[in-house]
This record gives sequence, structure tokens and C-alpha cells, in this order.
Amino acid sequence: MNLPNQLTILRILLTPLFVVFLFSQNLILKYIALLIFLIATLTDWYDGYIARKYGVVTIWGKFLDPLADKILVSSTLFALYFLHKVELWMTYIIVIRDFLITGLRSYAMFRKQPVITSQLAKIKTFTQMTVVYFILFLYLIEITYDEHSILIQFLHFLESIRFVYWLMLFITALTVFTAIQYFVVNGHHLKNMIVDLVNLMKSTRRRNCD
Repeated sequence: MNLPNQLTILRILLTPLFVVFLFSQNLILKYIALLIFLIATLTDWYDGYIARKYGVVTIWGKFLDPLADKILVSSTLFALYFLHKVELWMTYIIVIRDFLITGLRSYAMFRKQPVITSQLAKIKTFTQMTVVYFILFLYLIEITYDEHSILIQFLHFLESIRFVYWLMLFITALTVFTAIQYFVVNGHHLKNMIVDLVNLMKSTRRRNCD
């Protein structure tokens, strides 16, 4: 296994560790969780950089890299929901969209057909991770400083204008838009996948009848 794929695997392995530390009652471990999230996001950039620079892009890496991103982001969003920092309906939209795209990409790779990914989709992933990191940072400020701190006052101001809500709404809208764009551009994969699923269901039904 080459280095980019090793970094991708590392990102997947760091995700449960991040969640465990985030829900710890120890404040230091919570800060370590933030550091783990930062390291995990940096591996996303670094593994792609290495793969492109040294020409070690593999089919396995093309599948695993976006999957690792989605596992990290989805786990973090659900964690933030349980911490009452994000809306559940937004979390569901983002998570369902990401795994639908992963399913379509996996199908196309299984058929050894190219998948078109837009630059906007890559920007979406970077923006998602940046916003999530920012929300995590605000959460740590909230549980670290007392009410008289200027940081807490600033946090109250952000809450009064529902800053995090509007940030997440923007991310959700961007997620939906890129999903529509993705399905339009790769519509032939979606059509073929539906046909194959229908044929598989018919074949299964005939075998059961026999």
C-alpha cells in the first residue's frame, strides 16, 4: 500500500478516536480531539498532493479518499448534533448526499468507467471541513472560558445572529447544489445503475419463484 493510501487509512482510523476524545469529560482530551480533526483534514490534502506529484494515483485510492472524507465529516456532524451545535435535518441532508455520491462513484469504478468531479465539489469538501472545525473551536471556547470573558461575549453575539445556523445552511445548500450538478454530469452512471438494480431484482425474483 502506497503512502497516500496509508494516509487515507489513517484518516479513517483517527475518526473514532476523535469522537471518543470529543465526548470525554476531560477538557484536555477535548482539545486533543480538535487537534486530531485538524491532523485528519491535513492528511486529506497531503495524500492527494503526494499521489498527484509522484504519479501514484490508484483506483483504490480514488475510492477510499472521498470515502474517508465522508466518514470524518459525517461522524463530526452527528457528534456536533448530539452536542446541540447543528441542526439534525441539515446533518441528514449532508450525510445522505455524500453517501449517495459515494455509492454512484463506487458503481462507476466497478464498471471501470470515469467519473467527473467538478472543482466546486472539491471546494465544497474543503468548506465543509473548515466550517466544522470552526464550530468545534467555538464549542471549546464555550466550555473553557467563564461568562465574563470577552470571548464568551463574542460567542453570545454570534449566537444572537445565529451565525452557525447560517453557516450550516450555506454548507447544506452548497452540498445539495453540488449533488444536483454531480448527478447531471454523471447521469449516465445513475441510469445504468438503476437499470442494473432493476435487472438484479427481477433475476432474484425469478430465482425465488423457481
